[in-house]
Amino acid sequence: MNVKAMNLAYELDWYRDFINNSDLVFCDGFGVLLGAILLGYDVEPTHRMTCPDYIENLGLACEQQNVSLFLLAGKPGVAEKAITQLTTVAPKLQVQGYHGYFEKSGDENEQVIQMINAFNPGVLYVGFGMPLQEHWILHNIERINARVFLPLGACLDFYTGTVYRGPEWMTDRGLEWLTRLATEPNRLWERYIIGNPLFFYRVFKERMSKNK
Repeated sequence: MNVKAMNLAYELDWYRDFINNSDLVFCDGFGVLLGAILLGYDVEPTHRMTCPDYIENLGLACEQQNVSLFLLAGKPGVAEKAITQLTTVAPKLQVQGYHGYFEKSGDENEQVIQMINAFNPGVLYVGFGMPLQEHWILHNIERINARVFLPLGACLDFYTGTVYRGPEWMTDRGLEWLTRLATEPNRLWERYIIGNPLFFYRVFKERMSKNK
């Protein structure tokens, strides 16, 4: 969950249900931490888990527990690059991948599902961006042979360096959004310039209602 996900959960009933019905929900954003603090919850920066920081540990854990991993994300070539990096760290990891730029319905979607099922992964990483990845999971989960579904957005793009995430001193201090806005302003301006203030307006509105 980051600020965008919180805004989607506020606006879309089905998305909110998806989050509330998940077995685990990770905090992936300093904005969510700050919002929780403003509402009186006892949270710390260590409660934040962002996928590019732990994906190699995930690969190592899958290797050690003999759990297979399928990466379904990114533009063509990104999943393959991520597999190369992961198998350098975890050489015995059972891993396959496919890009996320396919038709999410019809024949091409069926072919992708068949590919996943043939591999029979323990963990399926899905990275199409929100809310498309969650929508796709909801509509296909009953037909896919995977035990764990992880909707993790642009993690592979950051992990492989395909998209610049920003220097560590910024990402560790809640300023990653500034780098992303500077590098992709046309695509992300609404998410950050409108979405961030909207989220905190809703947080303050909730806080005021609790103080009545």
